[in-house]
Amino acid sequence: MPIPEDVTGEEIDKDVRQELLSLPKGLAEDVAKNLVMVARLIDEDPESAYAYSKIALRLASRVAAVREAAGFAAYANQKYSEALAEFRAARRMTGSVDLWPVMADCERGLGRPEKALEMAGAPEVHKLDKAGQVEMRLVAAGARRDMDQLDAAIVTLQSPELASNTVQPWTARLRYAYADALLAAGREGEAREWFAKAVESDKDGSTDASDRLAEMDGVEFVDAFVEDEDDDDERDDVAEPQEASVADEAEADFDDEDDEDDDIEDVVAEAEAEVEAEEDVVTEDVVTEDVVTEDVAKEVVVKEEDDKD
Repeated sequence: MPIPEDVTGEEIDKDVRQELLSLPKGLAEDVAKNLVMVARLIDEDPESAYAYSKIALRLASRVAAVREAAGFAAYANQKYSEALAEFRAARRMTGSVDLWPVMADCERGLGRPEKALEMAGAPEVHKLDKAGQVEMRLVAAGARRDMDQLDAAIVTLQSPELASNTVQPWTARLRYAYADALLAAGREGEAREWFAKAVESDKDGSTDASDRLAEMDGVEFVDAFVEDEDDDDERDDVAEPQEASVADEAEADFDDEDDEDDDIEDVVAEAEAEVEAEEDVVTEDVVTEDVVTEDVAKEVVVKEEDDKD
């Protein structure tokens, strides 16, 4: 797969870069670039991130950081069996327990919540740092909910970290999980309180606590862009009848003009007929007058001849 020109491989964590020193320089650079692409795309385009992780895995399968990256890419694509295999391989290479919570969550993804709870009670949990222990608590609570043990899930999340007023990277997610469990148990008043606390601590928007809180309060958000489109549609709907009305009026006027033209033509025809009739009358009068004049002339001539005699 193509690597953007701005990716140099130097962007990776220094600990990962240290692991890649065991590889030839050119190979190490190629692996580093693919790992950068995995980290860059895993949230917005997990499928592409998974593809880059497979390339890195093919180039350097014996590097723990590569196996871990491949595991997270598979996990992001809900390929839990494959992710669990990669995490186990990385753990064997490093001996670290840092991946223990996500391994337990893979067990949940595979439909084995009992196994996840078993891992939550394992000695490895005590070796985790505070962030890892909180993550393990979240996984255990999720497993309880998978088993329809809501009350147990709520109790599992009740901890000093939940009650603390100090905001840590995990605080928002822990409060959100607690609020969600309370809501599932029908304890809406308490759920609203903890969703509000989750909003207060969620500075980077890692949860949708604000949306959940608004939903509980009956607040509905409307997309302004969609509303504008609806307004445009309404205006179009209003404009179309008006335009049609104007067109109809214009057509009616045109028809009226045609009717007027027809009327004018009728009037002209009638006028012409009257003129022709008058001309005929005049002609008849002239002819009659000529006949009368001729008759009078004849009478005069006859009278003159009689006088001579």
